[in-house]
Amino acid sequence: MADKKIKLYSSPGCQYCILAEEFLRGKGVDFEKIDISQNPEMAQEMIQKTGQMGVPVIEMPTGEIMVGFDQLELEKFFS
Repeated sequence: MADKKIKLYSSPGCQYCILAEEFLRGKGVDFEKIDISQNPEMAQEMIQKTGQMGVPVIEMPTGEIMVGFDQLELEKFFS
């Protein structure tokens, strides 16, 4: 599981997606950014996993999923 990356499902123009990406970069986290506007299969994967159509969605290597950007919750994961 150590080699699995965090997945960040996002779309262009989404301010919370930008904040999530900046947060992860600021923590030096290796993550895979998935633009759901360009990848319908990954958009469907995100919807199946969360039941939500909104972004950002952050999927941790542990399988834990966060819908939206909540910096305080993310800080807990990285502390």
